[in-house]
Amino acid sequence: QVQLVESGGGLVQAGGSLRLSCAASGRDLSAYFMGWFRQAPGKEREFVAVITWSKATYYADSIKGRFTISRDNAKTTAWLQMNSLKAEDTALYYCAVAPARRTGFPTTGADYDYWGQGTQVTVSS
Repeated sequence: QVQLVESGGGLVQAGGSLRLSCAASGRDLSAYFMGWFRQAPGKEREFVAVITWSKATYYADSIKGRFTISRDNAKTTAWLQMNSLKAEDTALYYCAVAPARRTGFPTTGADYDYWGQGTQVTVSS
């Protein structure tokens, strides 16, 4: 089992920044991707970003250039630095982990085995 706890959400004005954290515990994550998803009210959950153990990254087009995912393997923690926030970034943000795979990045919810409870990000325009 893996436990994931997100933090760092809040209310911010458009154009501002937030840094989300995801603390993982429960098992060795060296064979796992760590990813972020988000879900806005009335919308489906969507992929945001993912990082491998070796720190290769992949981003959704909607946030590319504004968000940065990073990871500290020693602390089994991942972060999502969000800059130039827009009202449409308002959502509940989830951290998740997915088992390693030979090729490609996991970008759908079904690829992920463990999920956190989420942290709310609200961007006022």
